[in-house]
Amino acid sequence: MKSVWQQILRYLYIGKKDPNAPKTRYVAMMHGMNRISLLLFIIAIIIMIIKLIRRH
Repeated sequence: MKSVWQQILRYLYIGKKDPNAPKTRYVAMMHGMNRISLLLFIIAIIIMIIKLIRRH
């Protein structure tokens, strides 16, 4: 479970990069898409929480 949180922090540029990670163009594009997906997910969760709070 610890590695999942570390990977999320790396996607958000908060955590330290893994020096042994491969540095190919395709891996960089994959991480970029994952970063976008994660940010959109966080934004959607925030919007859902705001709508839930306003409803009550």
